[in-house]
Amino acid sequence: MPDAVVIGAGPNGLVAANVLVDAGWTVEVLEAQEEPGGAVRSDRAVHPDYVSDVFSAFYPLAAASPVLARLDLAAEGLRWTHAPSVLAHPLTDGRCAVLERRVEDTCAGLAGFAAADGDAWMDMYRTWCRLGPDVVQALFTPFPPIRSGLRLAARLRASGGLRLARRLALPVRRLGEEEFAGEGGRLLLAGNALHADLAPEAAGSGGFGWLMSMLGQSHGFPVPVGGAGALTAALVSRLRRRGGVLRCGERVAAVDVRGGAAVGVRTAGGETVGARRAVLADTSAPALYRDLVGEEHLPTRLVRDLERFHWDFATFKIDWALTGPVPWTAPGAVGAGTVHLARGVDGLTRFAAQIAAGQVPDEPFTLFGQMTTADPSRSPAGTESAWAYTHLPQEIASDAGDDGITGRWDAREQQAMADRVEAQVERFAPGFRERIRGRRILAPTTLQAMDENLRNGAINNGTTALHQQTVFRPTPGTGRPETPVKRLYLASAAAHPGGGVHGAPGANAARAALRLHGLPALLHRAQRV
Repeated sequence: MPDAVVIGAGPNGLVAANVLVDAGWTVEVLEAQEEPGGAVRSDRAVHPDYVSDVFSAFYPLAAASPVLARLDLAAEGLRWTHAPSVLAHPLTDGRCAVLERRVEDTCAGLAGFAAADGDAWMDMYRTWCRLGPDVVQALFTPFPPIRSGLRLAARLRASGGLRLARRLALPVRRLGEEEFAGEGGRLLLAGNALHADLAPEAAGSGGFGWLMSMLGQSHGFPVPVGGAGALTAALVSRLRRRGGVLRCGERVAAVDVRGGAAVGVRTAGGETVGARRAVLADTSAPALYRDLVGEEHLPTRLVRDLERFHWDFATFKIDWALTGPVPWTAPGAVGAGTVHLARGVDGLTRFAAQIAAGQVPDEPFTLFGQMTTADPSRSPAGTESAWAYTHLPQEIASDAGDDGITGRWDAREQQAMADRVEAQVERFAPGFRERIRGRRILAPTTLQAMDENLRNGAINNGTTALHQQTVFRPTPGTGRPETPVKRLYLASAAAHPGGGVHGAPGANAARAALRLHGLPALLHRAQRV
């Protein structure tokens, strides 16, 4: 019997398992899919000569994560690489806001939109340089982040205190308007905020847009050499070298609860796997509580809170094998790993408003990845391995376009939505479709079938909005990985600090199990209040 069973071999589950084996625990990881990685996988299914990242692709949070840094995955062969430019947001008139690797180059480009905007970006970056390390440490530390929080509070006071806090609480549209006279800086902030489900008018979207923009400026948007699967392979290699066990194709059907404590799991095949000390779940919160534990083991208040659990946007993704580089009208987009496609901040607002109304957007905000530009090993010289994704409502009420998309996602609807995304690319890169050698469509239901944590392709395991962060994540409580069931810990992005590939939820759950084993009652009792 292992000391711990980890449900799910996504990045958080694998990080949790690695932290536990480092502490001398025996660990068994059970993964439902036939391969590990969760939303960090790559393959050659689009074309045998092209490596495609199936889900996530660029990893600024991984680059900044102290959790992953402590695992020293370079010793397992993991290498990172960067595109010449971090991110671009082209406009149809040929102008382009570009987040460059060097802050001086970013500033020079933004000054082309408005003379003072280069200085404004530099001021924003200098603030990040003062606060960034403590922001990252506080973000990836179990809640509440007492030590890093105290350091951050002291630095915040020295950097403008309440005025800076106000700016970060602003909607990203308002933050951009206050900080930048031209459109370039506003686009970079707002586009980065919509990497999550935060509309330009949402409170706090300014802080998230600032965080992602500054991470991009300081750490870039790196990619693993050879594909996203290289990151998973490094985590798996490290785990196995230290004696951890990983079993794929083993779906967990239930958590075995006795006397109010988790004592193991039962698989879909009927096997019981006991856990001497803890069970850690890299699953969505609704799946853990409703499907694996069962409402009979949970406080009535938590069961009611789960009815209000708020998923983030659904996702529709396309992978392409291209015969040549993307023919961007704006030269600034050519060297960017990530390209944002929307008609200005107003286009982002329109897109988010349609989703809020339950409509399939007619001009979808498209996040486009140029993977060979970032990593030449991904496809033959002169070609491009590319992808794009856009967001959709979790529940579709109507289609703002003319195709009558309902969310059935049959072949006709998948084709119609793919055509709509490609039309958006064509607005900024005429002739794009002529370079398509191969294509794969990943509809929301397909993404969920490939990774059950991605409900309709929800990539953050719950909304990033303020009402489901910190002590509200995944439901109102302590903001910690402990659950009402003793010896059971939530180790997924459904827990604080949420989505992104950084490993913090898994590490937090593992440390909670290590720290509290033997004396867990206090915090588990707090979760039942």
